[in-house]
Amino acid sequence: MLKKALITGSSTGIGKAIALDLASKGFDIAIHYNRSAEAANKASHEAANYGVNSIVLQADITNTDQAESLVKQASEGLGGLSVVVNNVGNYIDRITSEWSVEEWHEIINSNLNATFYVTKAALPHLKAAQGARIVNFACANAQQILARDTNTPYIIAKTGIIIYSKSLAKELITDKITVNVVSPGIAENSFDLEESIPQLPTKRPATLQELAHAAWFFISPESEYITGQILEVSGGWKL
Repeated sequence: MLKKALITGSSTGIGKAIALDLASKGFDIAIHYNRSAEAANKASHEAANYGVNSIVLQADITNTDQAESLVKQASEGLGGLSVVVNNVGNYIDRITSEWSVEEWHEIINSNLNATFYVTKAALPHLKAAQGARIVNFACANAQQILARDTNTPYIIAKTGIIIYSKSLAKELITDKITVNVVSPGIAENSFDLEESIPQLPTKRPATLQELAHAAWFFISPESEYITGQILEVSGGWKL
């Protein structure tokens, strides 16, 4: 398996944990950021400590041209591309009737559209890799069509990612590309952590390493037969 990976939003948080986990397994890594250059460079240095090639790339991937450029630079800088992890996605907590038009577009663009733009640009490179992986990030319970008290556009975007991933997974089987979804619940870097912990059956959030492990499950060579699947990392939350 070609070990060349692009992880969006990988300067901090879940994306960084995935990037470092892949670097520890011998993958050359493209660290992507939009605004946090200092954190991205730090993450890249940490990845390089594993003896792999680690590059830092900036892009606003809600812009199609920048998403395409990001993928092109990642493939050129790494010498190919076999893994894409779409981790970027903003979050706003607000009741449904109070969302502004600008906020609606921000959430749909940063979650659903950014995933589409990066994936579409990456497909020619992934097809050339002969055995590639796409891992997209949704959220716990996004596959359930239910009313939401808050964050409605966020859930709409994440449900869209699931449908897009399943559709693409079916189409790309003959290209030996798997497409799967990791759906986190409350993680240790969640902004409303203290309020959320009492709701969790486990009484603790997911660690970033546990989420990285879930991504690796889909990326590993042993998972080449698994595609179009959703793996919730939520500790039993919202079952």
